[in-house]
Amino acid sequence: MGIKVGHETGAAYWRPECFGPDFFEVLGDERPAHRWLIMGPTRSGSTFHKDPNATSAWNAVIQGSKYWIMFPPAAQVPGVYVSKDSSEVTSPLSIAEWLLTFHEEARRLPECVEGICEAGEILHVPSGWWHLVVNIESGIALTQNFVPQSPGLHNLSEALSFLRDKADQVSGFRHDIENPSDLFIKRMGAKYPELLEKALDIADRKAGKKRRWDTAIAVGDEQPSGGFSFGFALGEDDDEIP
Repeated sequence: MGIKVGHETGAAYWRPECFGPDFFEVLGDERPAHRWLIMGPTRSGSTFHKDPNATSAWNAVIQGSKYWIMFPPAAQVPGVYVSKDSSEVTSPLSIAEWLLTFHEEARRLPECVEGICEAGEILHVPSGWWHLVVNIESGIALTQNFVPQSPGLHNLSEALSFLRDKADQVSGFRHDIENPSDLFIKRMGAKYPELLEKALDIADRKAGKKRRWDTAIAVGDEQPSGGFSFGFALGEDDDEIP
């Protein structure tokens, strides 16, 4: 569409600086589809879903107002059923039917977060959060997905894990990009090598894969019989080793 984004003359808008850097920017023109102008009539919206590729998102209401109801990643949302590998999400109800059937129950859950965004307001959707959105009135909104830099690199590690371990669920990349995971790792390694190393280590821990240190000292592995052998008695605090 040729829309310019940034602070330079002629730009249509700029990304809110409060969300910090977007690691997917290292992909340049090869990043997945990530921004949309959304228009809809009253009572239209989207059923419960998580944003693609383990990204976070911001949604800016330009005109109208939107009702949001959200739940953290591990929450069991009433009326929403997820396959074991999270590849399929089933909600046998329309937005209106879900609101009539499960809304009251869902609002009683301690994890529930809800609110209304008016024109000129921006809402942040953290990575992995379930959300349902309804237009209270006809409206226009601008939304963008991104991979933010969090203090513990949680968001980056989640994106790396998703691209690597759930390749069948990755979406938005051009068809000529055969391996989005390798591409992202290569670009991150060129620009943010230290952050990439730490984030991959976090991703490996979550996936139950041995870290390089554990592999080197063969923690928990049987030693060959006979001859000299040694080991380390590492407890749960091993996770804190940098």
